[in-house]
Amino acid sequence: MDNQAITKVQYLQRQAASLLIYQSVLTGEVGRAFLDLLQAIRYKEADARGCLQAYGNYFKSLATLNQNWEDYLILKILRSDNPFSKLAQQQDVDSLPSALIAAVEHDLQILQTLYECSCAVLSEWVQSVAHLPVSPVIWYIEQQNIETVETELIRSLQHLENWADATPMLASYYRQHGTGLFAQYKALRWQGGFVGIQYPDSVKISELVGYELQYEALLKNTEFLLSGVGALHVLLYGSRGSGKSSLVKALLNEYWERGLRLLEVGKSELKDLPVIVEQLRSVPQKFIVFVDDLSFEDDDDAFKALKVVLEGNLTQRASNVVVYATSNRRHLIREYFADRPAPRDNDEVHAWDTMQEKLSFSDRFGLTLTFLGADQNTYLKIVRHLAKLAEINIDEKDLEYQALQWATRHNGRSGRTARQFVDYLKADIAVFGDKT
Repeated sequence: MDNQAITKVQYLQRQAASLLIYQSVLTGEVGRAFLDLLQAIRYKEADARGCLQAYGNYFKSLATLNQNWEDYLILKILRSDNPFSKLAQQQDVDSLPSALIAAVEHDLQILQTLYECSCAVLSEWVQSVAHLPVSPVIWYIEQQNIETVETELIRSLQHLENWADATPMLASYYRQHGTGLFAQYKALRWQGGFVGIQYPDSVKISELVGYELQYEALLKNTEFLLSGVGALHVLLYGSRGSGKSSLVKALLNEYWERGLRLLEVGKSELKDLPVIVEQLRSVPQKFIVFVDDLSFEDDDDAFKALKVVLEGNLTQRASNVVVYATSNRRHLIREYFADRPAPRDNDEVHAWDTMQEKLSFSDRFGLTLTFLGADQNTYLKIVRHLAKLAEINIDEKDLEYQALQWATRHNGRSGRTARQFVDYLKADIAVFGDKT
């Protein structure tokens, strides 16, 4: 390598080390591999084998994510959780400290310089250091024609002469879409902390049929949440397999582009619910805390934590968080005949009050939607609808006959049974041919 190239590499290293706000952009596997490669390239007497290994790690890290370096860098900027991105969600950019704005503009100019250090440039430097007859393979993939908010911003930055001018645009993006995991994932679960779900259930509202009144009520309440006008906590109660969980998951696919996020919380984690709500309070997205198959044993700590969130305490309720819970039990706390007060009871003076508190816990949800078991007409209606979506073209009478036989031999009439039957029939036709 000539002295000019060595000087350029040293300059890039100094630039990367001088980031003030956006250090997290280079802390991931790709960022570390990029910095390691610069270090391997830096010296004229660098070990060629070490340089080639560093380039291989950099190439592999990009290939693993299936992203170009340029796209990766911008996405890390958009998802960066830092003092600027946090304050920008709560305040107008003009009211932010001037030193913070100056630091952001400084960092964006540095990141623009790193952005311009493409895989092609690095490949040429590696060829020179390792004295190769040809440059190593360059990692590059064609851009997909998928329009998202992120791709629009990526294009804007690509055509911007000075990235420092993008500060107001980034502040607006953070205020609307959030940062970190909430910007990257539309579905998450709580496991002592927020964990993104890479492949959430893709069920859609259009696939659900048979409980239209319940669907309409839940959709309306979710619209309230998105509008910030006092949505209610909801209990979806009823027969197993009636589509309660599917309906909640379908809401995410319907509304995630409007800022809706689904957070799955298991029963064992409900004790953390007050902490979870406080962490979500200042985030711009709207959250459905999804608790599936809810029920409690006596003196369950999770019961007390959920009660605090449903009823509130001295802390103001978070307007961007609601709880949607499903259950097969109308009374969520398990009750035994032995729990019922008798004249001989001398352990508790007001035993009836305690029992009534248990039985009325479900009333603390603002909205209760009941899903009754599917009768034959409803079951067949669901089957016909799913078969149409799956493009299964067989005689309707034959379809209904097979569906009823399936229900008899398997789990009875329900939306879940209908889905299982149609999935089986679709696979059967695909593998063994048309059944007409």
